[in-house]
Amino acid sequence: MKLTYAPDPHAPELFTTFSDADHGGDEDNRRSTSGMVVKMGTGAISWASRLQTIVTLSTTEAEYISAVQSGQEIIWLRNLLSEFGYEFTGPSTLYVDNQSALAVARNPEHHGRMKHLDLRHYWLRDVVEAGDIDIKYLPTKSMPADIMTKALGRLKVVEMRGMLGLYD
Repeated sequence: MKLTYAPDPHAPELFTTFSDADHGGDEDNRRSTSGMVVKMGTGAISWASRLQTIVTLSTTEAEYISAVQSGQEIIWLRNLLSEFGYEFTGPSTLYVDNQSALAVARNPEHHGRMKHLDLRHYWLRDVVEAGDIDIKYLPTKSMPADIMTKALGRLKVVEMRGMLGLYD
């Protein structure tokens, strides 16, 4: 297998980020797994799968925390590419597959059920409001970060490999 990079006609931006979470998937401590993939063109340039540091109380929280971690990667990449001379004229897209997490990131009025989270997790709202990140919904069946959060069947793994730019 090799990572294959080519222009992606469906992604006009320099890079696109995908975020996913598996709520309470660790059977030992019930922590959720965050997964993230950043693609430049058709190939992945950055990816991560890690256990979240806190136990989340809902799928929305797990997905939101994963989106925060992915947002931090976006800002780091934007800063790195700016150092290389690339100028960003618009926001970078972050795709999530949870409508509730999307609503929380876009609208501060949705924080009532999540106000117990540490304030550092509300950072994502600020960068979305500032226009550095544009957070959008992407259905789970089209989410490349899904492979980073849970075990998948053989056919799904083959499909996900293609989404990441991995080919024979």
